[in-house]
Amino acid sequence: MKYVDEFRDPDKAKTLIREITKLSDQLARDLKRPVYIMEVCGGHTHSIFRYGIENMLPSSLELIHGPGCPVCVLPMGRVDDCVAIAEQANTIMTTFGDAMRVPGSKRSLLQAKALGADVRMVYSPLDALSIARKNPDKEVVFFGLGFETTMPSTALTVLKAEADGIKNFSLFCNHITIIPTIKAVLDSPDLQLDGFLGPGHVSMVIGNQPYGFIAEHYQRPVVVSGFEPLDILQSLWMVLKQLHAGEARIENQYNRVVPEHGNRMALEAISKVFELRQFFEWRGLGSIDNSGVQLNQKYAAYDAEKKFALPAISIADPKSCQCGEVLKGAIKPWQCKVYGKACTPETPMGALMVSSEGACAAYYQYGGAPKDIIQIHQLEETSV
Repeated sequence: MKYVDEFRDPDKAKTLIREITKLSDQLARDLKRPVYIMEVCGGHTHSIFRYGIENMLPSSLELIHGPGCPVCVLPMGRVDDCVAIAEQANTIMTTFGDAMRVPGSKRSLLQAKALGADVRMVYSPLDALSIARKNPDKEVVFFGLGFETTMPSTALTVLKAEADGIKNFSLFCNHITIIPTIKAVLDSPDLQLDGFLGPGHVSMVIGNQPYGFIAEHYQRPVVVSGFEPLDILQSLWMVLKQLHAGEARIENQYNRVVPEHGNRMALEAISKVFELRQFFEWRGLGSIDNSGVQLNQKYAAYDAEKKFALPAISIADPKSCQCGEVLKGAIKPWQCKVYGKACTPETPMGALMVSSEGACAAYYQYGGAPKDIIQIHQLEETSV
């Protein structure tokens, strides 16, 4: 396949759906329940709803939307810390666009900007470094977040800042790691999973081998998947084939992009600049050991957490917000009590409604909720 239309061929999709239905129906009869497969990556969640894939699948197969959206798992306390930095005098806070609307306990970065803080959207950490170079009299902070996918660009920017002698640039680091997260999901007592669609972009950096423990220790198959409709359907079929054969292996459907051993240069940049945190707090999942990174001692001069005094307080989500349960796959987004009512993309209560990769935003944008749920919400709003 060379062209994007080939990854969206309806005849091939119908063939794959027939095979998926045949396998999942057989497995569901044996299990006496649906087959549960988690797509870890928020990009997969977005594609699944954008292309209507979930509506094509049989009732014998249920997709669980995992915690692979880095904006969505950011706890309120870390957003509050970021806002506290942004509101300092002579400070410019830079960040990616979807992070600006994530709600903290008092306000988001976008609201802080409206109140006078200098908050700027960038497309790359190198953009933030350029701003620092042009504003030597101000502290410029990059709000770094994301899994291993975005870590290399942040690491290389820190190395560039050191090489160019730029002292007024720093990093508020919220980068997180995928492997401890999957382990925490697998260890969750209230979650039943039969297999995984592995994250394509993260795997482009780390390769396939780090997922080996899932197959070896937990006996669950993993298929690293691309993001086009046929990628996802083929990957689901590959997981189901393994389950039907009683196997648990790591397979790479996305081999046109993902190398077996990852990207050596990217991994070297990450290991040079970052070190694992002892633990890191995740929205909905709590504290997970070794699941985040921070700048190591050599690059401590670029660490915003050392430059600025921060509140560093752990803050729980609003009780009515059920982002944590959605992140763990315990409920669907539309089963949340505030979905589509108090929580919409225009007025998000939880981070899952902010990012385009968030399950709630994807459901809302592409009509993932059952029609009767939407009608109930509309009636409730009318009655109020």
